[in-house]
Amino acid sequence: MDDHDEPRPGHPSRKTVLRAALAAGVAAPAVLMGVPALARAGAASPGARPALTPTCDDGDDPTPPQMEGPYFKPNSPRRTSLLESGTPGVRLTVTGYVFGLGCQPMSGVLLDFWQADNNGAYDNTGFRFRGHQFTDAQGAFRLTTIVPGLYPGRTRHIHVKAQAPGRPVLTTQLYFPNEPRNATDSLFDPRLLMTVHDVSGGREAAFDFVLNVPQSPGPSPTPTTPPPGGGTWAVGTAYRAGDRATYGGRGYVCLQAHTAQPGWEPPTAPALWRAE
Repeated sequence: MDDHDEPRPGHPSRKTVLRAALAAGVAAPAVLMGVPALARAGAASPGARPALTPTCDDGDDPTPPQMEGPYFKPNSPRRTSLLESGTPGVRLTVTGYVFGLGCQPMSGVLLDFWQADNNGAYDNTGFRFRGHQFTDAQGAFRLTTIVPGLYPGRTRHIHVKAQAPGRPVLTTQLYFPNEPRNATDSLFDPRLLMTVHDVSGGREAAFDFVLNVPQSPGPSPTPTTPPPGGGTWAVGTAYRAGDRATYGGRGYVCLQAHTAQPGWEPPTAPALWRAE
């Protein structure tokens, strides 16, 4: 199946099954065997059938990267809502899942979001409209924010960095369908379109990330504790931005508040640690 093929009757998307499993309290990986994923939600006009991506399999295409741009800042606060009291703008909720190449949802993936405010401006002195979170046990995330404003040369977009434990960082951008500037923005990529619809009090969007992480069929195995790194870094420790730790005989500074887990060792987690 390609982006324009008819979906197979009676063959629900992986996202549909995940959402149903979550609502029913069922362990999501257990109900996903043999079910195709909606790896990236396509854009849809009101009343139109959304385009589906290829059936998720071991060869599924990862989410394409995009440039970071000039406004990224480390040390964003850990939070799922970027709203503050009196924040102007159209409310927006973005939900989705993070998958690996084997179509299995990935828990503990770091997602760091940043965007312009309602007027198209970035906060370069503080952390308004900046925040990071981790996917839950079902590989899901939820971001509450506003529809970003426009500024010269760009269409509406939300920046994000995604990193699975012990894996490279994916830096990319998410776009809105039916935006006039999509046609003139040289960075715009239709593969990064969210599915967006109006709801009471704002808008809702959906997007699923596929990371370039090999997986075996079936539920992802529980990670094992890595060998000692010969330093102060330790699994289970709650680190704050600015904390220092050593690993493998080298010092590191924490960039993002988090609780250490296997796979987040400082040398393999550049989104969380900077070598001194």
